[in-house]
Amino acid sequence: MVALLLLIALVRFIQSKQTPAAGGPARGGQNGPVAVSTATAVSGDIQLRIPALGTVTPLATVTVRTQISGVMQKILFTEGQTVHQGASLAQIDARPYEAALQQVQGNLRRDQALLADAELNFTRYEGLVKEDSIAQQQLDTQRALVAQYAGTIESDEGQLKTASVNLQYTHIVAPITGRVGLRQVDQGNYVTPGDANGIVVINQLQPITVIFSIPEDNVSALMRRLHAGGAIPIEAYDRTNSTKLAVGKLLTVDNEIDVTTGTVKLRAQFANSDGLLFPNQFVNIQLLQEVLHDQVIMPNSAVRRGAPNGVVSTFVYVVNSDRTVQVRPVTLGVVDGERVAVTKGLSVDELVVTEGGDRLREGAQVQLPSAEPPPAGSPGSAHASTPNSPNSPGSQRRTRTNPSQ
Repeated sequence: MVALLLLIALVRFIQSKQTPAAGGPARGGQNGPVAVSTATAVSGDIQLRIPALGTVTPLATVTVRTQISGVMQKILFTEGQTVHQGASLAQIDARPYEAALQQVQGNLRRDQALLADAELNFTRYEGLVKEDSIAQQQLDTQRALVAQYAGTIESDEGQLKTASVNLQYTHIVAPITGRVGLRQVDQGNYVTPGDANGIVVINQLQPITVIFSIPEDNVSALMRRLHAGGAIPIEAYDRTNSTKLAVGKLLTVDNEIDVTTGTVKLRAQFANSDGLLFPNQFVNIQLLQEVLHDQVIMPNSAVRRGAPNGVVSTFVYVVNSDRTVQVRPVTLGVVDGERVAVTKGLSVDELVVTEGGDRLREGAQVQLPSAEPPPAGSPGSAHASTPNSPNSPGSQRRTRTNPSQ
């Protein structure tokens, strides 16, 4: 008798845990509605993009080297500074080259004086030859001497230009506009043109380019669009492909396909006014190939993959007007970030489940975010009767297990 009473108490305890409270919706019950998030399929434009991996490459990179030998007197730039073309970068001791220039100028003046004297003698000899006062050979010799001095002056003028250029090379200027890196030589060192590292490296950062590769299957469509004219937009994203760094345009396409990888290289140019793109930086590239119009578009999170009807397919849960869901196989088109185009199986303005679909099945009832839960006595509730009603299962069990009967 005691064991029977304990069994009855255990049954009642289990029933009290499984039976929902009177007047409330049975959300946790087996047949209760499932809370989901939904989205409406819309009609719009979607962009067909070609993803690629790229490397940021400066439009120009120059290693500044000295073209003469000498002692580095001054460093006139700051590391990391942005310099303009023609700006002063360094100064080499110019005194030896000033002396060389002065020496060449002196030689030129001497030879010019010798040439002037030779020309006067040649003119005098021409008159004497006519008077038959000197031999013709002496006139010919003087003519050759004039030509010799003329050649010497030309050589002196060449040496003068060389000395002037060398003197200018003592003042090193920026060949391009860009950002200087870390200096490779300190003030006071003896520098030569043969130094491997040079003085500093300048990278042109504005504008800057990105080199990336795309599969050869996309080359034909890309070339058709290039021949049609107009700029092709290019977007650069960070390594995680989540933050957009810059927007640019396609600059050029390589002239051959790499047979080892089956890809072709492209170069895109970006203004980089904010300096977010840095040389040798790894970026994700999105090349806008085409814009598709009047597409049925839904969130990518609504797509499910499985075999709800015994056949592996891609499907979505469509919410009906009575708050039940229907398994709908769909054919997907272009994916653009968090959006996807549906080419078959879905119409505009239909409601699809985006979150909570893991707990759904064909015909299951759902609880929409903006809708009130169904009343306790409605078909969507877990039990239409309360635990205290005469027809409830708990009442019948208590009647059958009454020990007084």
